[in-house]
Amino acid sequence: MNLNTETIFSLHDKLIKKECSSEELLRMSEKRIAQTDKILHAFLTMSDQLALDQARKIDKKIIAGERIGLLAGIPASIKDVIMTEGIRTTAGSKILTDYTAVYDATVVAKLKQAGMVMVGKNNCDEFAMGSSTENSGFGPTHNPFDPTRVPGGSSGGSAAAVAAGQVVYSIGTDTGGSIRQPAAFCGVVGFKPTYGLVSRYGLIAMSSSLDCAGPFTKTVAEAAVLLNVIAGKDEYDATSEIAKINDYTKNLSKSVKGKKIGIPKEYFIKGLDPEIKKSIMQIVDVLNKQGAEVMEVSLPDTGNALPVYYILMPAEVSSNLAKFDGLRYGTRTSSHGDLLEYYMHTRGQGFGSEVRRRILIGTYVLSSGYIDAYYLQAQKVRSKLKQDFAQVFTQVDALLTPTTPTIAFAFGDKISDPVSMYLSDIYTVSANLAGLPALSVPAGQLAGLPYGVQIMGPRWSDDLVLQVGFAIEQIVGPLPNPEI
Repeated sequence: MNLNTETIFSLHDKLIKKECSSEELLRMSEKRIAQTDKILHAFLTMSDQLALDQARKIDKKIIAGERIGLLAGIPASIKDVIMTEGIRTTAGSKILTDYTAVYDATVVAKLKQAGMVMVGKNNCDEFAMGSSTENSGFGPTHNPFDPTRVPGGSSGGSAAAVAAGQVVYSIGTDTGGSIRQPAAFCGVVGFKPTYGLVSRYGLIAMSSSLDCAGPFTKTVAEAAVLLNVIAGKDEYDATSEIAKINDYTKNLSKSVKGKKIGIPKEYFIKGLDPEIKKSIMQIVDVLNKQGAEVMEVSLPDTGNALPVYYILMPAEVSSNLAKFDGLRYGTRTSSHGDLLEYYMHTRGQGFGSEVRRRILIGTYVLSSGYIDAYYLQAQKVRSKLKQDFAQVFTQVDALLTPTTPTIAFAFGDKISDPVSMYLSDIYTVSANLAGLPALSVPAGQLAGLPYGVQIMGPRWSDDLVLQVGFAIEQIVGPLPNPEI
């Protein structure tokens, strides 16, 4: 048995039939990590004893004849920007090298209640700031399909761990594409729920109006199962909204006949790899034959999404990261001079270059004399972007776009050119700015490297987005596993 070829469903079936135990699955996961992580570096911290205790607890329930849920006993991992009680939580930053979380994030607490076996914490760009995982303070994660290529970011460790069969699923975070982009690069499913559907409590905040937690899985159905567990209002998160929580697996296999699917013309312009465009249009042809009504639509303010994102997100970063000063939060360095010099020395050593860059940009756009010209103007344009989506969703039920303009790029290709790196998220940031659900599903391979197709829908249409993604998954079929 190989975790690379198993799903939550197949492993659940094996567990309840006693064809394997949860402890055996855990040992398989740990063995796979030992075999591959010297190359991939997908994990920052292993939670060996916790995972063993969790696995044995599930095995006792099975032996006693108790009923277990779908996630019970299944090896999983958590991105290292998500709090996990008693386990080191670094956010990929040296400033939190020795920090141990004192409570569980709500998503973690819900998964533990569902019987998760948490194998460890995944590598990520520092404080989730990046599109390649090259910005991790502890070294980059590598793409399982080609270790000379990036896995995407910022949740690159989570995507690589699922793609390589180190774990069955992982939970990441998405602020501007940080679940969907690495999912596309690593050939797995990545889902960003509607903002407010999944609690942000216990996520180390990067940009509070944009951050979302969501799953990485091998299939759309598994993502729906995970959403069933982690969705719901949380009293600890003021941005968590009351919404009817559906069974997100219920309508997955329903036909897309009669569904109106929009193809935004602004997403199919210069810069998109022609082979990726060709592949997506072939998917569109099949959807048409299945009875979906596919039409071209326009989102005229799409071109403003990236600049708006890189004004608003750094502004929130500069505020959220102010707490990491070495006094109450963050690694202390030896004192130098007065308090200001101490702050500068601690934060200068503890934060990497990308984090410092975004703090500086954010502080600048919020400063007196510039807040009106930059921050407030960006908020107005964000409102226009939301209006664009509201208008287009009066015409169509969902949107279909590429997830990324290219396949995974080589290490070093973009790290010295921030603007080039930021363009990696050109198709994904709009969903965060508008608070929409968005899903990346594998669409094919080019030169042996995966790429994805993105489905977006109106707020609270998470079930519809998953339904369309499931239909596309059946069209494309499974991709080959990485050879690592």
